[in-house]
Amino acid sequence: MKALLWLVLIAALAVNVSTSIVFDGVEQVLISIGTGLAALATGVTLFLLRRRDA
Repeated sequence: MKALLWLVLIAALAVNVSTSIVFDGVEQVLISIGTGLAALATGVTLFLLRRRDA
């Protein structure tokens, strides 16, 4: 589960960074919003799933 979340987080960040180079206008904004929300949700989920005893 955590490995998949890390993969989604890295993919969302990579796509979010590359949108400014590849896309323009409204398309860039919409893709950035989607990948940004995915990155935030994945980050929060990973934070909540962390080991408490570490």
